[in-house]
Amino acid sequence: MLTVPDKLRAATLWENLSTSQLMEHALRREEGVLGPDGQLIVDTRPHTGRSPKDKFFVREPGSEQHIDWGDVNQPIDESRFDALFDRVEQYLSQRDVYSLDCYVGADERFRLPVRVYTELAWQNLFARELFITPETPPADFSPEFTVVDAALFEADPARDGTRTSTFVIVNFRRKMILIGGTRYAGEIKKSVFTVMNYLLPLRDALPMHCSANVGAAGDLAIFFGLSGTGKTTLSSDSHRPLIGDDEHGWSDDGVFNFEGGCYAKVIRLSAVAEPEIWAAIHRYSAVLENVVYEERTRALDVDSEAKTENTRAAYPIEFIPNTVPGSKGPHPKVVLMLTADAFGVLPPISKLSREQAMYHFLSGYTAKVAGTERGVTEPQATFSTCFGAPFMVHHPTVYAKLLGRKIEEHQVECWLVNTGWTGGPYGVGKRMSIAHTRAMVNAAIEGRIPNDFEREPFFGLLIPKSVPGVPQEVLNPRNAWSDRNAYDAQAAKLAQLFANNFKRFESQASEAVKAVAIRPPA
Repeated sequence: MLTVPDKLRAATLWENLSTSQLMEHALRREEGVLGPDGQLIVDTRPHTGRSPKDKFFVREPGSEQHIDWGDVNQPIDESRFDALFDRVEQYLSQRDVYSLDCYVGADERFRLPVRVYTELAWQNLFARELFITPETPPADFSPEFTVVDAALFEADPARDGTRTSTFVIVNFRRKMILIGGTRYAGEIKKSVFTVMNYLLPLRDALPMHCSANVGAAGDLAIFFGLSGTGKTTLSSDSHRPLIGDDEHGWSDDGVFNFEGGCYAKVIRLSAVAEPEIWAAIHRYSAVLENVVYEERTRALDVDSEAKTENTRAAYPIEFIPNTVPGSKGPHPKVVLMLTADAFGVLPPISKLSREQAMYHFLSGYTAKVAGTERGVTEPQATFSTCFGAPFMVHHPTVYAKLLGRKIEEHQVECWLVNTGWTGGPYGVGKRMSIAHTRAMVNAAIEGRIPNDFEREPFFGLLIPKSVPGVPQEVLNPRNAWSDRNAYDAQAAKLAQLFANNFKRFESQASEAVKAVAIRPPA
């Protein structure tokens, strides 16, 4: 049986280099340039986002019954994997390779020891920034999973059984992730997240694509949402210490971060609206992906999307001044599900029952923001189950049932928050005010929204009649449209899309969830 050797063969193997050493190597090898504040600026083109259609799982007896096979979780034969790994290993044996010993999961009971091999020094720095990395790895460190990233190696689809020259392959039998044909480092982060999404439900813990913070009273809040919906922005609050900005687990003991860093979108970042993130990306060793800069001064142009809209920054969580030591917290008091509604018809905030929360978790509606994935140049309405379909390995109802049980056990209050468009669809309306969204989110977390609601007719949502600090006319989306008939038509259209999407879950969803499912008006 193929196994990963204790040390991958390489011309030179650089093991567990420090941040400064990796910066030096990356600059010497001309993998990037030095930014004005000591950042490392890299260019990952042509891949400026994930390549979800190029991700595969090795079909093998130990895991195949747990995997929800389909367009997202595509199978590949073990023999194909073995042959491709042999070629990657031979390729790397003639090159410098960087390795990092790290952990994923702040809770020691669920922590996954991972060894990351990369062809590029800056990608090893990326992994060092984002995963939990001890200053000195223990002498007896033994990885339970290994990532091998040969960024510049290209597969041959006819020979290797891949779709293109790019590949991300997870092998649960070999406990390995094999990546190649892309310099986009987000593939490393997300493939490890995918592994955690497989392992945790088998131990009765819920993996979540979410951010989390906690107040002085221990009032932990979870923010579900896809890229571009505001998870990082809304959870980075100077008054509420951050647990993490993207990936967490919810066990019987509480919530814990998977990571040791943050991976924030940079496009149109504002020092006024997002001061903590702004400061973090202007520090030594922050890795900036595809951010435009002035050649001579290296001054950043965060408003430019000349390379991609999906500009990114990776940095240690310590760069955010207000974080929770140990990256763990109690059970949440509030769950917020964030959506960027391109139709402009969902309320900016609405209260959800437990069953509605499970329904919207299964639905995972948002607008896919330009640049997040290859080929997406403008926002598109999409349904991404569990607010992270590309990373969910089990059937979606496995995660939804876990969520529903935990909401009930811990009496969690749930809200749907639209950070997308208001007053019209994308191209006509305008994006929700961050200031208004923050005010609504804070009021929900702190229990300051009066218990006085109106039920809107298209989605069955409870809209608060008032929220402290928010103009009343903002709360009901229909009132924000100049043409109410146009609003009704758009709302009916979106309701139909919800109904069509839910058909694939009906056979396995509970009767209680089916009872609250959105149905288009007669």
